[in-house]
Parts: sequence; structure tokens; C-alpha cells
Amino acid sequence: MKVDQKGHTVTIKDTQGDVNSFLEKVTQQFKTFEKQNIIIDLTSDSNLSESDVKLFLPLSKQHKKAKKSFIIVVDDFDFNAVSDKLTIVPSLLEAHDIIEMEEIERDLGF
Repeated sequence: MKVDQKGHTVTIKDTQGDVNSFLEKVTQQFKTFEKQNIIIDLTSDSNLSESDVKLFLPLSKQHKKAKKSFIIVVDDFDFNAVSDKLTIVPSLLEAHDIIEMEEIERDLGF
């Protein structure tokens, strides 16, 4: 697991390719990141299934209740196959763009 922090956003990258152990580590350390926007980078895992990505739904809901962004980055994925409650994008750049838009919406009170 690699953690990179820029401003009000932390990017957490899975370096081992095991979604379950990665999710467990992120969940254990969630309190460390709870006041920041989170990007979960799963681009290094090419064998991701829909069910693997759906495992992050409870964390996403918890984080969004705290008025913070929770974005998952997965390339080569059927984005329509997963709930709208999960924000999934194909690139880190798009993840940062969505966080900026959500920050503006929160500032405006939406």
C-alpha cells in the first residue's frame, strides 16, 4: 500500500494486487484519512471484478456522510455495472477533477 498526500486529498494505491488485504489495510487506517478526500487507486490490479470494487461501498458511504470525496480509480472496467453510490473513474486526473467539482459543490451548499 502506497500513500501519497497532496493538499486535502490522499491517494492510496494498491501495490500487492490483493483487493481483500488492501481493503482491510485501508479500513484499519481509515481514521488517519477520514478528514481528507480519498482516491483509491486500483489501476495496478488487472483482474478486478465488479464484486471486488463493490467491497469499497461501506467505506465510501461512511466517507461521503462526513462530506468528503471517495473516488476509486480503475482502468478497463464496466462503470455501469456498479452502483451510482460508488464514484469510479478511469484515471487519476479525472479523480482529482471530480474532487475539485465536489469541493465547489460543498462550498456552495449543494
